[in-house]
Amino acid sequence: MSGLSSPGSSTSTLQEPTRVHTLLQESLRRDEIRAEQYGGDDPQDPLPKQGDILPPSKEVYSLDPALVGWDGPNDPENPQNWSSRKKWATTILSVLMTVNVTFASSAPSGASTAIATEFGVNTEVGYLVTSIFLCGYVVGPLLWGPGSELFGRRIIFRIGLAVYVILHLGQALANNMTTLLVTRFLTGVFACAPLTIGGGVIVDIWDPITRGTATAIFSAGVFVGPVLGPIVGGFVIQSSLGWRWIFWIMMIFAGFCTVLAFLFLPETYAPVLLQWKAERLRKADPKANAQLYAEHERSDWSFTGVLHRTLYRPVQMLIREPILLLITIYISLVYGVLYAMFEAIPYIFITTRGFNSGEAGLVFVGVGVGTTIGAYLTIPLSKHYPKLIVKYRGFPPPEERLYGAMIGGVMLVIGAFWLGWTGEYARIHWIVPALATVPIGAAVALVFNGFLAYLVDTYLQYAASAFSANTIVRSCVGAAFPLFTVQMFSALGISWACTLVGLCGLLLAPSPFLFYKYGPRIRAKSKFSPCPDLAIAKAIAEEEAAAAAKGEAQAKRVPPLLVSVWFPGTTLPAFDDDHRLASCT
Repeated sequence: MSGLSSPGSSTSTLQEPTRVHTLLQESLRRDEIRAEQYGGDDPQDPLPKQGDILPPSKEVYSLDPALVGWDGPNDPENPQNWSSRKKWATTILSVLMTVNVTFASSAPSGASTAIATEFGVNTEVGYLVTSIFLCGYVVGPLLWGPGSELFGRRIIFRIGLAVYVILHLGQALANNMTTLLVTRFLTGVFACAPLTIGGGVIVDIWDPITRGTATAIFSAGVFVGPVLGPIVGGFVIQSSLGWRWIFWIMMIFAGFCTVLAFLFLPETYAPVLLQWKAERLRKADPKANAQLYAEHERSDWSFTGVLHRTLYRPVQMLIREPILLLITIYISLVYGVLYAMFEAIPYIFITTRGFNSGEAGLVFVGVGVGTTIGAYLTIPLSKHYPKLIVKYRGFPPPEERLYGAMIGGVMLVIGAFWLGWTGEYARIHWIVPALATVPIGAAVALVFNGFLAYLVDTYLQYAASAFSANTIVRSCVGAAFPLFTVQMFSALGISWACTLVGLCGLLLAPSPFLFYKYGPRIRAKSKFSPCPDLAIAKAIAEEEAAAAAKGEAQAKRVPPLLVSVWFPGTTLPAFDDDHRLASCT
């Protein structure tokens, strides 16, 4: 036991709500906590923009001898010190469980008509099978975000997945539409458990410098899951199995992941691990260690405190922060487009080219390829970041995260026009509009990765609240898009429906470029953005100016002999401490 505790290993009072891409919600978690130690978790007392520069070290130690921390920087109990094998095993488990729950969000999308026919409802009600699941994404974060910080990652994984598996029975055996929709909504709520904290597990065990590959793999998994759903679901519908087997397959997959979670997933959340350590020490010697405590044990977990962090502050930030508002609008559009594709692609390829459900589902391979490419593009786009972390003492300018969003915005517009004006006409080979789904998929991953990382770096200790607002809005938009997609394509035609999407994307595409140029000015006026990079940049400029002035002053004191021409074979003059010529040859 050590009395020195690192904020990077201690708890934050911030909730970490879910999102489709949860990894970036927890990105730079240790830096967020370190900033929180200086600025607090109170909007009335943010990190001072003109205050002292945060220390460049990654660890800031407390001198409270009763505070339980890690036993030095190499403590094997610290998840960031685990072996590479254990880290990668844990990473793959988290990715697999995320693929599982995102797969469930879209797998029944192709069965909407069959379900509506069997239960005697109109097709629009059938589309709710996808939308109601996404509504669960709105409620889930309010439960699993605080829960994972209070009780740890592992227990939330286990509870969420176990109930998630059982709820599939209600969908597979439903004898009316109400039962199907209610259980589908609850499934979305509990599916949020691994989705909320899966990315947090990655950040728990990898530091910001070495997590690049793990980040890319997780990002790919987050987007590949929804793409696999229509492929599998399409072939099930096309077969003689019937739509109910989609839910049986989902249940089998979920059951397999749940068994793995119970057997092999370790606890990774450092604050909870330190709390367990403090409890062990007090139990081992109740008298001597009675005063020992973990910071996690003294955090505010009252109902009022949790409600403030999960609801009040996110709404307040969404209204008052132009950066958050515009990014939320943009990401909501991209998210809506992703889930609209689950209805649009079957419509395009079945109506114009006579594909069956299985063949139309295969078109989603292009979306999967695109999202994978987009996720892995984050690696070369972030290669410069480690140097910036060193230069800016742990807090580089957030605008350096926007390159992916810049590229993704352009690709979304290109993909939308490409799909619309080639998918409309059956005389054009089907592979041409199918290939248009690749840039659309890449755009989804790039825009998400770039903007979510930008939000983390911009709001630091308030990033969780920013993500909460973003998640709620985009989940509502994602749930709404499938409800009117087919009607929109039917009324406007394939070409003009895609053109409308492309024009919306074109309208928003300049936003990352504008943030790159004007973001620092906007952040400087924000109540919730600490802006440590601006203070650090100012300090660096002052240091460089002082160094330059010192160099000029020294140059003026150098004797005139130094400006003479020196010929080969001669040696430079030597001076004593008072800059007087001592020797010369």
